[in-house]
Amino acid sequence: MRAQSIIKWSVPIIMLAALTGCVTPMSGDVYSRNNAMQMQSVQYGTIESLRGVRIAGTQTPIGAIGGAVVGGLLGSGVGGGLGRDLATVGGAIGGGVAGSAIEEGVTQQNGVEIVVRLDNGRTVSIVQSVGGQIFSLGQRVQVITAPNGTSRVTAG
Repeated sequence: MRAQSIIKWSVPIIMLAALTGCVTPMSGDVYSRNNAMQMQSVQYGTIESLRGVRIAGTQTPIGAIGGAVVGGLLGSGVGGGLGRDLATVGGAIGGGVAGSAIEEGVTQQNGVEIVVRLDNGRTVSIVQSVGGQIFSLGQRVQVITAPNGTSRVTAG
């Protein structure tokens, strides 16, 4: 197997693996580095409703650029002369579009919209990814809010 062929097929595999590493967990039991070791306010309440949702994936330049590189590499292996140049450019454009779409699809998450009636009478809605916790209607929960305004629901 030629070195160019190995590179041509290993680059897409490495990029797909890198994209799966970009998925940021948004569940109630995963904390970002910024929220660790910070005082957070806690309110108690009762779950009034639950609804499954999809949390959109990210579209950063990483997906588009990576796809363009892979598409350009694949296109450069087609034909020769002007045809090769056109295939390289077309592959880069198509790869950029595909890379962006792949990144968005890979980083999408299943989520849950949790409506909580707080003990103070206020009703709040929080969307978080489906993590290790299972919630049910009428369940007592904690709503934890970080200084930056992000909130999460955890079993109370």
